[in-house]
Amino acid sequence: MNHIFEFFFETYQNRSIHLVVLEAIAFVFGIASVIYAKKENILVYPTGLVATIVTVYIFLHDELMGDMMMNFYYSVMSIYGWWNWSRKKDDKYVVPISRTNTKEKLIGFAMFVLTMIVTYLVYKGYGTEINSSNYIDIFTSGVFFTAMWFMANKKLENWTLWIFADIITVPLYAYRGWGMLSLQYLIFTVLAIQGYLAWKKSLNKSVTLTQTV
Repeated sequence: MNHIFEFFFETYQNRSIHLVVLEAIAFVFGIASVIYAKKENILVYPTGLVATIVTVYIFLHDELMGDMMMNFYYSVMSIYGWWNWSRKKDDKYVVPISRTNTKEKLIGFAMFVLTMIVTYLVYKGYGTEINSSNYIDIFTSGVFFTAMWFMANKKLENWTLWIFADIITVPLYAYRGWGMLSLQYLIFTVLAIQGYLAWKKSLNKSVTLTQTV
C-alpha cells in the first residue's frame, strides 16, 4: 500500500503548494463533470469549466502546450456544449442522444488529424523538444478533441473515444509524475465505461419508444 501511495504522491513533495491545491480542485471538479455527463446532466459543463480552466493554468506553468491547448479547447467547447444541451423547442430538448452518421464520422476524423497537426506545430512554435511522451500527447489530443465535440452533440461514440484515450493517458501522466491526474484518468476510464452503458441504454429505450409510436 505504501508503494502505491508513494507512486501517486511522492512527486508532490517538491511541487509548489498552490499547484497541488489547484490540481486537487481540477481532480474533484473533473470527476464531478464526468459523473454529470454519465447522467446526461447539464451540470457537466459548469463543473467541467472549472476543471479545464484550472488545468490550463497548470499545464501552461509546466510548459506542456499540447495538454494546455486541449484543456483550453475543452473550456471553449464546454460553453458550446452548455448552450447546445440547453436548447429547447416546445419544452423538449433539441439535442437527444444519438449515434454518429457517416458525415459526422468524417468530420470527427478531420478534427482528429487537424488537432494533431496544430498541437505538433504549437510544440515546435514554443521550441519544445518533442520526445516520445509528447508524441503520445499529440495523438491523445486529437482523440480528446473529437470526443469533446461528439459529447457536445450527444453522440454515443464520444464515450468510446474517452475510454480509449483515458487508458493511454493514465500511464502517460504517471510517467510525468502527475499522480493525482493519473488517478483521475483511471477513475475517468471507469466512469466513461459506465457512461457508455448508460447512454446506450437510454438510446435503445428512445429507439424502442419511437418504433412503438
